[in-house]
Amino acid sequence: MQLKDSQTYKNLARAYAGECMAKARYMFIEYGARKEGFKCLAELVDKVVYNEFNHARMFYSFIQTADKKPIEEIEIKADYPFKEKWDLLDNLRFAAEDEAREAEEIYPEFARTARKEGFDDIAGLFENVVQVENCHKMLFTDLYTQMKDGTMYKKPAPVKWKCADCGYEATSAEAWQVCPLCQAKQGAVMLKLSDGQ
Repeated sequence: MQLKDSQTYKNLARAYAGECMAKARYMFIEYGARKEGFKCLAELVDKVVYNEFNHARMFYSFIQTADKKPIEEIEIKADYPFKEKWDLLDNLRFAAEDEAREAEEIYPEFARTARKEGFDDIAGLFENVVQVENCHKMLFTDLYTQMKDGTMYKKPAPVKWKCADCGYEATSAEAWQVCPLCQAKQGAVMLKLSDGQ
């Protein structure tokens, strides 16, 4: 079977569109986090934005192998979420839900279809993306939980906090409101994630 005649071809286009849309939605989250003063949270989300760009790039690269001529258009039908509004807490939860859907439903199904149609390399791509989307789900879940529970800058035991702007470090149960060295606001304090990063 030729890639251009397969369901995998359409799934690549759906995945490409989905990753481009996720990138844009997460840019909205990153923008909102910066606007609310959560600089380090915004930088974590910005890394996810770049990951989504690279997922889209890989899907696009496989699409381009389907035909030597320029591909004018691919007609696809797919559902994409439009849940995000301008509420940072809700948007972190929505992002975790969206990543879970990709990792648990969409991409595993796309991988099965690709393997069934004989495109093992594309199936492997989808399977590798599942692993990353699971990491994104855990990140967004962790950020949402910490923000909701008020534990983003307050921990049950002392931890080492570090200012992302100047490198100042101090150990305490709660991060400073203003960096004692460079006067950066609390949003510049590097976050402590559940996985230890």
